[in-house]
Amino acid sequence: MPMQRFLLIALLFCLGWNASAQQEQPLTRILFIFDASNSMNGVWERKPKIELATKLLSTALDSLRGVENLEMALRVYGHEKFYQKGQDCDDTKLLVPFGSSNVVRMKNELYKLQPKGTTPIAATLEKAADDFPKCPRGECRNIIILITDGIEECDGDPCAVSLALQKRGIILKPFVIGVGLDVEFREAFECVGTYFDASNQEKFKTALGVVISQALNNTTAQVNLLDFSGNPTETNINMTFYDQRSGEVIHNFVHTMNVKGNPDTLALNPAHVYRVVAHTIPPRSTDSAVVTPGKHTIIGIPTPLGDLEFKMLGLNPENQHLNVIVRQADQMKTLHIQGFSDKQRYIVGKYDLEILTLPRTYIEDVEISQSHTTTIEIPQPGSATFSKLGYGYGSVYLHTKNGLELVVDLSLTKERESLSLQPGDYVAVFRPKQARGSIFTVERKFKVTSGASVAVKLN
Repeated sequence: MPMQRFLLIALLFCLGWNASAQQEQPLTRILFIFDASNSMNGVWERKPKIELATKLLSTALDSLRGVENLEMALRVYGHEKFYQKGQDCDDTKLLVPFGSSNVVRMKNELYKLQPKGTTPIAATLEKAADDFPKCPRGECRNIIILITDGIEECDGDPCAVSLALQKRGIILKPFVIGVGLDVEFREAFECVGTYFDASNQEKFKTALGVVISQALNNTTAQVNLLDFSGNPTETNINMTFYDQRSGEVIHNFVHTMNVKGNPDTLALNPAHVYRVVAHTIPPRSTDSAVVTPGKHTIIGIPTPLGDLEFKMLGLNPENQHLNVIVRQADQMKTLHIQGFSDKQRYIVGKYDLEILTLPRTYIEDVEISQSHTTTIEIPQPGSATFSKLGYGYGSVYLHTKNGLELVVDLSLTKERESLSLQPGDYVAVFRPKQARGSIFTVERKFKVTSGASVAVKLN
């Protein structure tokens, strides 16, 4: 297939494969980093590498003329100083800064290159951070396409530099096209960015078409939130899309079903590998969601859900202001605080509950089942009113099979107070503040009945 025809098809594929999924594209900036080190004088398919790579890249640049919301720039390394191993590691330069109509200038600079020097990839990536102008309105995609035939020859760490730039939000994950590189060098670049092996001209053309496609366009995807049977029936859940490598938040969506009852279609940038978190309780996620240009990608996350609610016998729960501490079974970490009058969804499984009554109510191994509401009922509390002989020190205890359990300390500054207590047998212990001997301690036993009041005199 002629080169021009190939790249035209690739470009049309990029820009028009799914008009229904197109959204207004943000400004995309592509920085081409081109290897002009001494090794590019080597032979590749019976011609110098520099000659073929320059021709192929130039053709690609021609195909990108007039693309809306696209700016390009050219940085080159190894082109100014003759090769000395381990030296001249600052031989890198931005030859053409970003612009929307600089294809001719970029091509002219490419054809003037004479390979000379070393391969300072890490230093080049570091300097590339300053090549990208500030994004207007903070909305742009900064992308690096590195074309090289060799690995780092200086003391830098390209992987660390690339990751740092991604974490700082300066660039998306770079693309690396290896020109005639040995297979064993692949691992050296996989940590730098998405690597494409161009062992011959045809593979170079294919790689360049795929890279441009991913750099320029979004593609479609849907998230299937799977129930216990593996069907995509769960919905209305917040989802966060992170860049897997940098940890940057890319999107926040609330999952939706479309009019046909299917998970809604999303437009996603294929330049990212995504970590997708469904903010269920507890959260569920997938760590390596890859979307492919021109294909509709389905991302599945198991999120089987059931509901948990609480009722107080004999009383409208909306009149209650209790909270419930919810933990996963046999775990101490608090998972959620649920209002007593609220209904909340949880991932199916077993949970331990701590209801903040007086005394606290503990319920273990509560089963949450798929699409089922588990209802926890507790008795209505009773009311105990304490009358004291002045201010003093006192506490209320519950009689249990293991002895007395402290429920609450009485107020030091109130001569009369009321408490809502769960039904049970209690004892109140009190000593007036002015009484200096323990012998003046008052002890009163009392019983609390659901929905009833009891007066306790501490004098």
